[in-house]
Amino acid sequence: MFKNYLTIAFRNLWKYKSFSAINIAGLAIGIAACLLILQYVSFELSFDQFNKNADNIYRVVNDRYQNGKLIQHGTITYSGISKAMHKDYPEVVNYSRVEPQGPAIVINTPADKKIGDQNGFAVENTFLEMFSYKLLAGNRATALEKVRSVILTESLAKKLFSVSDDNLSSVLGKALILQSDPNPFTITGISEDAPKNSHLQFDFLTSYNSLYAGEDGWKAAEYGFTESDFWHYVQLKPGMDHKILDAKMDAFSKKYFDGNKVSGSDEKFYLQPLSRAHLYSDFEYEIGKTGNATVVWGLLIISLFIISLAWVNYVNLTTARSVERAKEVGIRKVMGGRKKQLITQFLTESLIINLIAISLAIVLVIFAQPAFNKLLQNQLSLSYLLSKGMNGYSILILFLSIIAAGIIVSALYPAVVMSSFTPITVLKGKLSSSKKGIVFRKGLVIAQFSITVILIICSLIVLRQLKFMNSKDLGFNLDQVLLVEPPALTNFDSTFISRVNSFKEEVKKISNVKGAATSWNVPGGDIGRSFNVRQADSATTNRFTVRHTGVDYDFLQVYGIKLLAGRNFLPTDHNTAFDKLHNMLINKTAAKMLGFKSPEDAIGKVLLRNQRKWDIIGVVEDYHQKLPQYALDPMIFMPAYSTNSDISIKISPNDVTRSIDDIKKVYLSFFPGNIFEYSFLDESFNRQYKDDQLFGKAFAIFASLAIFVACMGLFGLAMFSTLQRTKEIGVRKVLGASIKNILVLLCSDFLLLVFIAAICAFPVAWWLMNNWLQNFVYKIDIGWGVFAVAGFSAMLIAFLTVSYQAMKAAIRNPVTSLRTE
Repeated sequence: MFKNYLTIAFRNLWKYKSFSAINIAGLAIGIAACLLILQYVSFELSFDQFNKNADNIYRVVNDRYQNGKLIQHGTITYSGISKAMHKDYPEVVNYSRVEPQGPAIVINTPADKKIGDQNGFAVENTFLEMFSYKLLAGNRATALEKVRSVILTESLAKKLFSVSDDNLSSVLGKALILQSDPNPFTITGISEDAPKNSHLQFDFLTSYNSLYAGEDGWKAAEYGFTESDFWHYVQLKPGMDHKILDAKMDAFSKKYFDGNKVSGSDEKFYLQPLSRAHLYSDFEYEIGKTGNATVVWGLLIISLFIISLAWVNYVNLTTARSVERAKEVGIRKVMGGRKKQLITQFLTESLIINLIAISLAIVLVIFAQPAFNKLLQNQLSLSYLLSKGMNGYSILILFLSIIAAGIIVSALYPAVVMSSFTPITVLKGKLSSSKKGIVFRKGLVIAQFSITVILIICSLIVLRQLKFMNSKDLGFNLDQVLLVEPPALTNFDSTFISRVNSFKEEVKKISNVKGAATSWNVPGGDIGRSFNVRQADSATTNRFTVRHTGVDYDFLQVYGIKLLAGRNFLPTDHNTAFDKLHNMLINKTAAKMLGFKSPEDAIGKVLLRNQRKWDIIGVVEDYHQKLPQYALDPMIFMPAYSTNSDISIKISPNDVTRSIDDIKKVYLSFFPGNIFEYSFLDESFNRQYKDDQLFGKAFAIFASLAIFVACMGLFGLAMFSTLQRTKEIGVRKVLGASIKNILVLLCSDFLLLVFIAAICAFPVAWWLMNNWLQNFVYKIDIGWGVFAVAGFSAMLIAFLTVSYQAMKAAIRNPVTSLRTE
């Protein structure tokens, strides 16, 4: 019997080739789009799940309040925090402090081999107990116990020592130099490269006790509550709810900070699960690899929309074809066929179509994978569907559930409909759709195009917001600025400033160079804060928090930052001794916050930064240090140099390669032994837009696919409608109806449905996008125009989709139409 079902199924697929191709293609496109998106979602949700203790590891995050206002929301805090938590609370069974040590230059001294831009962390030996980074060589239990120990990743070890997989242990015990530190580190371990789905990415790990060892060590790193430059991870007892510990953190803060007397701020600590560190990081001073939950969940919702629309289309198309198969059902029933047999027959056909569609979808995914990976700038594959996520294997289970439910539901409805035809009605040619069936199919069209209109509106608003952010004036000029890595291997001594200034002057002599400057930070990166800033002669006791950075006297000119009042720095304002610096620039926002009536009013005034006095010599225009997504920060600028200061060189767009070569020669002549590495500011700054740009592109692509799939559904319903109204159309033509009349007749019903769908979609789309835009300080207004454009676009799409079937019916010979009776 089953063999007979298969024979009939394949015979019908071959007989209606065009219909079958449309049906299978719609399903395949929907499933393929869903598979691509679920790969990405599964990868993003799998971050840090390779750690055996992932469910019990948390990172300590810190909010600071000053004058009742949140001034910092970050992952950075004081060195004593996790150690004190471990001491005070038995719930904390382990902890590790993490301190960034890069980007750094790593040197194999005997071979004189230097590799720059390496990312490292100083961590305690407990780090290897908590996290599951695999050690290929060395003793995991003791690798980071001793001072000046270092673990290298497999990739870095191979680059430095030219070793192969089978002799990695040969580098153990060897010494290497990090940056300009004259004291070598001993290699005590080789680890596998950090997995791509680890939010902590590193090339080397050093022992944390190296930070504070010796007379010249950084004593604040050992145990303290004054310098906020450290990151912490804690491990709780299995099954422990971290919110119980969070509730104890107010008492913890009062104990160690005595209100705000110790740090000048009210400190609030709480724990963030490791599984959320990648996707749910809205924190400053992030040292981990972060993603965007909005992008992930947004694309997941689109994937569900697409695959749902694909199966709705299958229902519509199969139902439309049911009219052509009505006589087949009638004859089989007259010949003794039971309803159960007919349902089994139609379910078999549905299963075959879905299996073909799934197979084709996998082929489509394989072909689309390179382009999809290029869009995401990642290397994904179908294997990621098997990855464990923050909720176990929920994505794999979700996909299999969707496939199973879709096959059953999309197959069962047409099967029940077609098996329910009354033989006498069918054989007399009096088959017509029930009112319930008509309402159901119209409801599907309204639902489909409601989703379509929502996706059109969302796409337009996302693209408009991205364009708005890209076009917003940043307050500085980032074009053609070459960023040269600082001369990290050069010692900071009494000659350092004069050497840097001489280097800048020599570089300026290159024909295509327009200026050069150094600064602690460049636009696009996080910069530090000063928490206790106020006017020295002000009666108010309020303390303010500002961003601070060090710049030289050429910084404003290179970046085109406008001076509003006072003067710029002069070479005489700089000094190698930081305690001798006393002049300062502030920006307009800082001047306003500190209580000055105007930029001119601030000139000559004295500021207290902690307890040290600084003279304001100039006020500069505000500029966006970070994306214009965020509010402008109050900033102060000190005339300070550092061996870690970036070098910004403004060049002309003519013959860039030659300019870089000339700059490199000058750089190496002034800073011998260093590595010349560079990048362009516009590229590094625009990387901040990565998640939003990905969201915009992916949203537009997959929204377009969803719209296309929805149109196929409308095409199916139009086919069904014209088949049902064949006789009516013939009669109307005989009575004198024109082609135009027939087109209006057949299209008007569908356009009405799309109009209703648009009305239903407008408030939903407004609510979604209004909430999304709340993430931006500077944002577009959602005007009525975007709704009008989306509504008109949906109507036009629907008209073009339906008009083919309508025109085909309108031009048909009425004699042929009447013969269908």
